Amino acid sequence: MCQLLGMNCNVPTDIVFSFTGFAMRGGQTDHHSDGWGIAFFEGAGVRHFVDHQAAISSPVAELIRKFPIKSKNVIAHIRKATQGQVALENCHPFVRELWGHYWVFSHNGDLKEFAPRLNGPYRPVGNTDSELAFCYIMQELRNRFGDTLPSITALTAALRELTSEIAQHGTFNMMLSDGSALFVHCSTNLYYLVRQFPFAEAKLSDEDVTVDFSQVTTPKDKVAVIVTEPLTTNETWHKFGEGELKVFVDGDVL
Repeated sequence: MCQLLGMNCNVPTDIVFSFTGFAMRGGQTDHHSDGWGIAFFEGAGVRHFVDHQAAISSPVAELIRKFPIKSKNVIAHIRKATQGQVALENCHPFVRELWGHYWVFSHNGDLKEFAPRLNGPYRPVGNTDSELAFCYIMQELRNRFGDTLPSITALTAALRELTSEIAQHGTFNMMLSDGSALFVHCSTNLYYLVRQFPFAEAKLSDEDVTVDFSQVTTPKDKVAVIVTEPLTTNETWHKFGEGELKVFVDGDVL
């Protein structure tokens, strides 16, 4: 199956270190070679990059590794296809608009006999179960709350119900963000850590790269990183519980 990477921070931060290790899994240290993608929130906008090539050989992925785009919310994905052919339209993350916000979504897993009725403006462009699930979530949130952006408490409660419903059809590890919060649901396998003062060195597990974060941060910085499998060998990663939904805002776990 696919792998997910998310970052949520209290100040704009680049994801070059984490993405460098993560991209190695897209065809070198692992077999997730059916495309990849990444989305960075920047104010009300989103920088969105996808490629059907493996991350390890994609020129676009090389650009991301060398270009330190800074963002408070980032979602990345490397794909091992289970449903839908290897094609650009099937590469995560997917992006839609709701309540005047861009929403970005990625999924790791395989949903069986999942055929919700879509009766609103949201339709899949590709033919993955993931994009179908995203369109269903967007539709149901709009149906529940109309044209008014709900509170984060109400939104979290609604997403907890929807993710639980969808997960009945199979594995549903997912990340969803509107640029202000990062919602993460775990069916099987997800880990997270929060880097904050006092910062220390971190060493990637998939590449011989070490960064001393104390040299590139301030004492006020706080960065949450969420990933399918731990990216570093010398940090403490916390495993999500099965069926758990966590919300990250400004680097904190709510």
